[in-house]
Amino acid sequence: MSKHIQLVDEIEERTQTLNLGPTHPATHGIFQNILEIDGEIVKSAEQTVGYIHRAFEKLAERRPFYQITPITDRLNYCSSPINNMGWHMTVEKLAGITLPKRVEYLRVIIMELSRIADHLVCNSVIGVDTGALTGFTYMFQEREFIYEIFEEICGSRLTTNIGRIGGLERDFSDACWQKIEKFMTDFQKKFNEFDSLLTRNRIFMDRCKGAGPISAERALNYGFTGPNLRAAGVDYDVRVTSPYSSYQDFEFDVPVGTTGDTYDRFLVRQEEIRQSLRIIRQAIDKLPKEGGFHADVPHYYLPQKEEVYNNMEALIYHFKIVMGESEIPAGEVYHSVEGGNGELGFYLVSDGGRSPYRLHFRRPCFIYYQAYPEMIKDGLLSDAILTMSSMNVIAGELDA
Repeated sequence: MSKHIQLVDEIEERTQTLNLGPTHPATHGIFQNILEIDGEIVKSAEQTVGYIHRAFEKLAERRPFYQITPITDRLNYCSSPINNMGWHMTVEKLAGITLPKRVEYLRVIIMELSRIADHLVCNSVIGVDTGALTGFTYMFQEREFIYEIFEEICGSRLTTNIGRIGGLERDFSDACWQKIEKFMTDFQKKFNEFDSLLTRNRIFMDRCKGAGPISAERALNYGFTGPNLRAAGVDYDVRVTSPYSSYQDFEFDVPVGTTGDTYDRFLVRQEEIRQSLRIIRQAIDKLPKEGGFHADVPHYYLPQKEEVYNNMEALIYHFKIVMGESEIPAGEVYHSVEGGNGELGFYLVSDGGRSPYRLHFRRPCFIYYQAYPEMIKDGLLSDAILTMSSMNVIAGELDA
């Protein structure tokens, strides 16, 4: 072998280590990817999680059941009401609480608004990472309006702590209904504008097609759920396979992709936004007039302040719930909901005490993030950024 050929071989085998994160604008959160690159080609990758470990599961073992709701806010904070409702349903399942149909419909409206907000963030950020900032700024206003609706419902916007075990803390106000109707009237036109900016944009399509693909088989092997699994061609949605909160009462389609690449993940979320609007409209039209906004379960549901100040029995219940003295049945349950990123599950073990004996959060991001090195291997570095955005990896769900 000549000296020249040997030198060329050494150059071709030379790779560099690149830290993508932990504090990098493209990661959209605090986590790190250690990439080995050959020029612009990613040869291998290794993730590092734990930068924002907050010991959620251990905290839950030291808190009364109703105080755990704010912890769930910090999982996927782009759609925190879904986390809140999922936790409430888990406790209600353990305690055998049956909710009025009206409460379930109100929850569906809240959860589908949250799904829209979550998908807007993901898809508009995909646009930003391809160099298209306009769509993100357009959709930011619509996301803010959804937060205004949440503010009318519970007083909070991003980390909502919305609802209670047994229902909602208050009924929707007239101002809230007016804002929901305004959103349903105005959003579709603006969303169509956003869709026309990106979906058939030749530059956007060329950047997204073929970036970070994964097959249906590999996605299932990793435990994918949600839009990332459906983009790979698997028709699985918790709202359909295991209906909760009366989702069986609504007609909606589950969009499914074929290639499992960034473009399919974008398209699936776009269509899910349209289906969420469809579900919200049905929930509004079918909303029962009677039933109130919470179940009649005084052992678990905080009484109104007026009753606490004027009724001894209400004062006792208030004290017992706040101090964690309400009797929670012993047992173990698993309940899951269709979160913004997939199946969000809660495995709860109770020994009958004031706090869970054990609580495990099934965080969809943590599960499908394991596939990231495989999805970006032998692809361009720029595609690795896009792939991460289209997976919608939320740092809050990575390390509980």
